[in-house]
Formats: sequence, C-alpha cells, structure tokens
Amino acid sequence: MTDINLLDQMIKNEAKMALENKNGKLYVTLSEPQCPRGSVTIAGLPNNAIVIKADKFNSPDSLFAGSKGECKRADFVIVADSGQKKVVLCIEMKQTRDSAKEVVQQLTGTLCFVSYCKEIGREFWNRQDFLKGYDYRFISIGHISIAKRRTRIDRQPGIHDRPEQMMKIGWPNGRIEFNLLAGKR
Repeated sequence: MTDINLLDQMIKNEAKMALENKNGKLYVTLSEPQCPRGSVTIAGLPNNAIVIKADKFNSPDSLFAGSKGECKRADFVIVADSGQKKVVLCIEMKQTRDSAKEVVQQLTGTLCFVSYCKEIGREFWNRQDFLKGYDYRFISIGHISIAKRRTRIDRQPGIHDRPEQMMKIGWPNGRIEFNLLAGKR
C-alpha cells in the first residue's frame, strides 16, 4: 500500500478534495473557505496525489493555550509521489495578505498536522516508513479574489522548505503549475 493510499484510508472524504482530469492531466481547484469566489487551480498533479483540507482538523484550543499560534493550520495539504519525487505542499490562501507571522504560524501548524498523520500511520497501520523521504514546501497565496493583475511570485533565496521561507504568490491568475510549487525547476 502506498503512502497516498494509506492517507486516503485515514482521512475522511469530507476532508479531501477531488482531483479532476482534463486531457489526461490532473488538477485541483482550491478556494479559501472565507472567500469562496476566489480560487486557484493547481495543475499538473502526479497520478499518485491526495489533497487534504487541513483546516477541517479541529483546532486543539481546548488543550493548548494558543499563545504561540500552535492551534492554527493552513488551508490545504497536497501529498504527492511522482515516482521521482515525493513532496508535501502546505498551502495557505488569503483574500488579502495577512501578517507574515500569522501565515508562518498557520504553515507550522499544518506541518504539525502532517507529523500527527505520520505518527498515526506508524502506530496504527504499523508502517514505520510512512511519509518518510518527502520534501516539504510551504506556500502562501494572497489576493485570491483579485484576478485582474499579473501573478506575482516572491522567491526567497534558497528553496521554500520552511514556513519562514515560504513561497509567496500574489494575485494568482487562475492556474499554478504543481512543479513550480514543488520546487522543480
């Protein structure tokens, strides 16, 4: 059983996004829960991929104080295995651009959510190698409801493999290629 199959069994259907097929190419259309008319299409997904609505995971604020943002999560997680590269994309979408500190907290919370899934797979499915060897990428997509401007991508030096070094995309013009988000050149 692949990691994607295991995640598919583990995660409820209500917390997954359906992949769509157009001319043999997979894509998913993501929308910000607070701004349903603003959406972004991630195109060119590998066949072995799952898209999870990470914010469906109930906030642990009944247990944690939340003083460091530990109860926050980003909107989506895409876990994909193309056979050549394994990647976990943590994606936060905003109607405007929020403070970088809040977005970093949301992306970090999503990293914790993936770590929780990893432990569930290891302990309950007895898969010690579950989600091992994946590269993590962190993406913030802002101004999703304004499509009249040219898409702007702010690249930090290096790869966007930490929440503090997220890839920032502003004014997405409808479609973004998966390979760009995954860090493939």
